[in-house]
Amino acid sequence: MQANQFKSRFLLQQATPATVMQLPSGMQPRQSAVLVPIVDYGDRLSLLFTQRALHLNHHPGQISFPGGKLEANETPAAAALRETEEEIGVKAAEIELLGQLQSYNTLTGFQISPWVGVLPASAKISIDPQEVIAVFEVPLSYFIEPTNRHQLWLPWQDLPRQLHFMPYQDKLIWGATAAIIQQLVQQIA
Repeated sequence: MQANQFKSRFLLQQATPATVMQLPSGMQPRQSAVLVPIVDYGDRLSLLFTQRALHLNHHPGQISFPGGKLEANETPAAAALRETEEEIGVKAAEIELLGQLQSYNTLTGFQISPWVGVLPASAKISIDPQEVIAVFEVPLSYFIEPTNRHQLWLPWQDLPRQLHFMPYQDKLIWGATAAIIQQLVQQIA
């Protein structure tokens, strides 16, 4: 899939309703945002991922999209762009922000606002080792193939929870990141 086809499909489709995870009663979600970075190589597209630093308090070592908590008076889109620059060095001016997927509640009490943005293949990546230990890409076509996306239902605090996971080579993309990919693929299908 090329960038123009991806943009048309993304922008022309209504967001597919995601499975909204209910939080335990009384739990107020912490607001966060991520960028779903689509790297444009002209003839193909890839998703860019980060692997979180091992010393972080939340989700150390996990595969994720660039992102984090919103700062005071910050919009989710601004937070996604700020966090992307902080974590991997890509400036907002290099990102064509297309729009937002549905927010996603995590088991750990975060409400994630995922923003989809297209980066040129020439974008320079410069990771902050305090936040990220590695970056890697996966062709978007890999996730479009249904046999590469897996789900199972598990009980958690008396609520059924759907867990998404997507193995790729020696990596396991799972949880919120995989659920966001599932939303993206459903929207462009």
